[in-house]
Amino acid sequence: MLESVLWGVVGAVPLVIGAVLAGLRTWPDRLVGIVLGFGAGALIASIAFELWEEGLAQGGPLPLAVGVALGAAVYFTADRLVERWARRAGGGAAAGVPLALGALLDGIPEQLVLGFGLADGAGVSVALVVAIFVSNLPESVGSSADLIEGGVRRPAVLGIWSVVAALCALATVAGWALADVATVAVRTSLNGFAAGALLVMMVDSMIPEAQRRAKDLAGIATVLGFALAAGLATL
Repeated sequence: MLESVLWGVVGAVPLVIGAVLAGLRTWPDRLVGIVLGFGAGALIASIAFELWEEGLAQGGPLPLAVGVALGAAVYFTADRLVERWARRAGGGAAAGVPLALGALLDGIPEQLVLGFGLADGAGVSVALVVAIFVSNLPESVGSSADLIEGGVRRPAVLGIWSVVAALCALATVAGWALADVATVAVRTSLNGFAAGALLVMMVDSMIPEAQRRAKDLAGIATVLGFALAAGLATL
């Protein structure tokens, strides 16, 4: 169990680091956009080489497809609710929330799967840890920068991401504890759920925000993020 706690914290801590970095100073728009583009590329590789490929090999296409559809629907619905809240609150306070929501809906099932692997004795590779860091940090930096620009106080932003990180870390422990009762179909569906939520989040929020901020550099940053994460995934 101690191992699951350790790796749960390691997987979630980049979310808090990103919030701290965003709160230290006001970063240039172009730099934040490049970071977001890089993170989007890393997430694309994570979906393709970890969530989708591993889910397909583990449980087949049906539970994976069900998970993808469910993850996409949950994120889409939650994001629409956030938009309604933003309109009532005046708009600025909700800036960056979609990325935080995506990190939560991705991080919980992803770290549940990590907990399952630890309970099964599969261990954790250094490449996986680096890949989690590469994908989680830009989400947190971009979301935190948007929240601060929208008028949310820095301590509140750090609090939001601390809660997200704590829930994701606890998910690793929950995965370890539930490994004996989680069927292959459930594990595969969780992979799909994370993939579906991430895909909608990237297309609706992360990539457009990267393009808005970094302009012509967003594409190359995305390719670099994909190349690094894909390389790590194949190690």
